[in-house]
Amino acid sequence: MNKTTDDQARYVEDDVQDDAVIASAFRASLIVILLLGLPVIGVLVYLNFDKKQEVSTEVEVTTPDIREVNEEEIPVVAMTSVTKSSGIEFTHESGREGQKLLPETMGSGVAVFDYNGDSHLDLLLVNSSRWPWDTRGTLDTPSRLYAGDGEFHFTDVTEASGLDLTFYGMGVAVGDYDNDGDTDLFLSAVGKNRLMKNEGGVFEDVTDAAGVGGADDQWSTSCGFFDYDNDGLLDLFVCNYVSWSKDADLSQKFTLDGESRAYGPPKAFAGSFSYLYHNEGEGRFKDVSQTAGIQIRNDDTGVPLGKAMGVAPVDFNGDGWLDIVVANDTVRNFLFENQRDGTFVEVGRIRGIAFDRDGKARGAMGIDTARFREDGTLAIGIGNFANEASALYMARSGKKQFIDAAMFTGLGPPTRQGLTFGLFFFDFDLDGRFDLLGANGHLEEEISKVQATQRYAQPPQLFWNAGREAKSELVLVPESSTGKDFYQPIVGRGAAFGDFDEDGDQDVVISVSDGAPVMFRNDQSTEHHWLRVELEGVGSNQDGIGALVELEVGGRLQKQLVMPTRSYLSQCEKALTFGLGQQEAVNSITINWPNGQREVFAVPVIDTTIRLRQGEGLAKDVESGPES
Repeated sequence: MNKTTDDQARYVEDDVQDDAVIASAFRASLIVILLLGLPVIGVLVYLNFDKKQEVSTEVEVTTPDIREVNEEEIPVVAMTSVTKSSGIEFTHESGREGQKLLPETMGSGVAVFDYNGDSHLDLLLVNSSRWPWDTRGTLDTPSRLYAGDGEFHFTDVTEASGLDLTFYGMGVAVGDYDNDGDTDLFLSAVGKNRLMKNEGGVFEDVTDAAGVGGADDQWSTSCGFFDYDNDGLLDLFVCNYVSWSKDADLSQKFTLDGESRAYGPPKAFAGSFSYLYHNEGEGRFKDVSQTAGIQIRNDDTGVPLGKAMGVAPVDFNGDGWLDIVVANDTVRNFLFENQRDGTFVEVGRIRGIAFDRDGKARGAMGIDTARFREDGTLAIGIGNFANEASALYMARSGKKQFIDAAMFTGLGPPTRQGLTFGLFFFDFDLDGRFDLLGANGHLEEEISKVQATQRYAQPPQLFWNAGREAKSELVLVPESSTGKDFYQPIVGRGAAFGDFDEDGDQDVVISVSDGAPVMFRNDQSTEHHWLRVELEGVGSNQDGIGALVELEVGGRLQKQLVMPTRSYLSQCEKALTFGLGQQEAVNSITINWPNGQREVFAVPVIDTTIRLRQGEGLAKDVESGPES
């Protein structure tokens, strides 16, 4: 080895020795630092170990930037309050007496349906009750059924119908589960649920015989009938919220201001499993929740994860089988993909609807779905808690992946300050595009004392769909367009729509927590044309629940799913309303029946309601499953 090589070797050896010395010194220094720091760390741990953290149900609300207003002219559609003149006399009983128990904040639902088969829409208002331990004594507070006359006048028929039952009711589902031609009712509750069989306009409690009462200590919320296995019999999904009891609630000290008691947040209570009941026929149901795969557990702890508030059956992947979307409060949302063999796989995280755009769970309440754009884009709208924008998950036609488009469509910013419960899509101006309504209201009566930007009573919000090419696709409709009635603050909860006066446009009813509901007559004067469609199945699923209806008009294809289960705790009319705008004729209408049959019907007239009977249209070959 020459001198140069020897020198290089020595330099390398010196570097290694230097590194070793530095590393040894570093380790010694680190040990000294740790020894000196341990007492300090111990003191900090001791000082904070026994410090109790107050649980708050709120975060400070900030008002986001609002998107640029459209140049397009927002239609004038007066939403006129007709509650008093309609004959509705109802006040929701929440049971509140000062203890601030969580169920008292959740309100109740409404159902729009025809209970007696006279072709006029009727209205059910679900009621809760006083608690058994209430020192004020008991009080009869049944849900109320009102028969409509088609002219926005209602008559209380509760006692004659057999629905004068008092219990802590929450939500409602409507559907002809026994295929006898009458629309039956399922009522969810804090405690035992109820199934009311309709026999010619008189309801009979058949809960026990049907096997759908649920556990006495369970808290059920939204619910809905749908046929998940396409056997012609309507099955039943029931959302269950948190695991709750009076003792568990009162054992925790919830507060907003550090002094007075507040309503507790759902994070303070354990989750639960929802129910899926398979219709076995002959009036009986079977609980298949576990075997069907809808019982979801926390990945880390194995405990029940769901805190379900809203449910929306929809065929999101276009295979002709209904899937299930569940809106969960403060935990991730669920999307149950139908495996077509009686089971489901939960794919919410994979498909993009589980969290917000930052990967966080939100306080989700009401939910609805719609084919939102002309290209068949599927939208899932979800109302969320205060300071959380309502969600608008969207997936292009033929795709399974969703993104939350609330912010860039214009829905997000205006909804952040409100606390949205009821939410649904409908075409309020009959222009052929889906608009959106949210019913708002806070949980705390005195929230404004700790948050200047918040109010207990909040006005609902109506968003006009200006079209995809507009500067803002969804535009908050101002009071100047709806009239002052619509923007009066209320404590909104359940919300539904239906054409109560039979003039072709959809009217609105919103339930109010611990108060009287509000009803709005849609007095739109756009002179847009319309077509209302009712379906009649033959032999089974007589209302065509789950059928996909496609209407071709003016070179555009509109798609709607027959599904009363929408919003929060509520049910909307099952008839479909298609806005035609300035178009004066409809080319054709195609029905994709739940059993796979596909028929085309001619539409000779518009601006009317047509009833289409299965088997009376022109059969059409089905190359693949319908795209819902």
